[in-house]
Amino acid sequence: MKLTVFWQRMADHFGPAYADSFARDHVMSELGGRTVRQALDAGWEAKDVWRAVCRAVDVPADKR
Repeated sequence: MKLTVFWQRMADHFGPAYADSFARDHVMSELGGRTVRQALDAGWEAKDVWRAVCRAVDVPADKR
């Protein structure tokens, strides 16, 4: 998954402003105690981060 697709999905689910806030501030156990931004900066694949977000916040199946 390209980062542009990842960020579009984040914006579609959370809204553009909250997507960035969630990515910066929400520490997720699914990401090893990292935020979305920290996981991406650490080299996690965008698709794996998106899957973790989907599990953590119950993204509807049709948006996964």
